Amino acid sequence: MTFRRKMLGRCGEEAAAAYLAQKGYRILCRNYRCALGEIDLVAVDGATLVFVEVRSRSSERFGLPEESVTWRKKRRLRQLASYFLASCGGHRGPVRFDVLALRYAADGSLMAIEHIVNAF
Repeated sequence: MTFRRKMLGRCGEEAAAAYLAQKGYRILCRNYRCALGEIDLVAVDGATLVFVEVRSRSSERFGLPEESVTWRKKRRLRQLASYFLASCGGHRGPVRFDVLALRYAADGSLMAIEHIVNAF
């Protein structure tokens, strides 16, 4: 992974966390890691536990950011969420998966954030 791509990902996750906090979400953890992989953000929206996948792109050459969440990625995120819930003692309320798609200009400035609630 190139340095620029890694920095774009980090900036995207920071912007996504700030966006969600501004919308009233409570961020429980960032970059939750286990043997299966990583969940970008875990947040609470009211009584709902939200697993958030953040996707950032600086061009549409390979498609829109949200289009990069493939069925394989969705399956992996569901597995990670199950592991998270088991390791934390579960959650009695509803659970959902959101995608935050961030588009950046070539100069690195944030152009748009699209929040896809209950994406899958």
